[in-house]
Amino acid sequence: MIRGEKVALRTRRDSDVPVFQAELYEDVATRSRAGSEPWRPLPPDAADSPAAVAAPSDRRAYFSVVELASQELAGEALLAGIDMHNRSAHLGISMLPAFQGRGLGADVVRVLCEYGFAVRGLHRLQIETLADNTAMITAATRAGFSVEGTLRRSAWVYGAFVDLVVLGLLAEEWAP
Repeated sequence: MIRGEKVALRTRRDSDVPVFQAELYEDVATRSRAGSEPWRPLPPDAADSPAAVAAPSDRRAYFSVVELASQELAGEALLAGIDMHNRSAHLGISMLPAFQGRGLGADVVRVLCEYGFAVRGLHRLQIETLADNTAMITAATRAGFSVEGTLRRSAWVYGAFVDLVVLGLLAEEWAP
């Protein structure tokens, strides 16, 4: 487990899956904003369900987010597309609805940075988020990320093309 000030990241457990399935995956509009693949109906025990417990991989690391104050499951976090040749990865978080707006996002991002830079030895972390996702942009910039650009109308989200904002953080810019 890796701890921040408000959250800890731990291994995803089987007991987390029904919560993620119900609160993050089954909300079609929300899930459409969170992923680059179209939503499709999947049972929680489907091997390719985003909520499922993933096998260990050198290319991705999935975590469950626990709020330290309550010890409750608060969301999920991941490093994906881990590229050890270029020492880079993409970062993502999804907070359960009951935990949104509590200021946990920046701490989750900081703890993911600690994992990426200190544990995995990465050089660069990147976030791509929808331009109207002010919560993620704020959390990322509070954690030290810089806005690097906008990919105009590059994401198909629930019936419309929308802009993506790219944010980046280099190891030497990271302040543990």
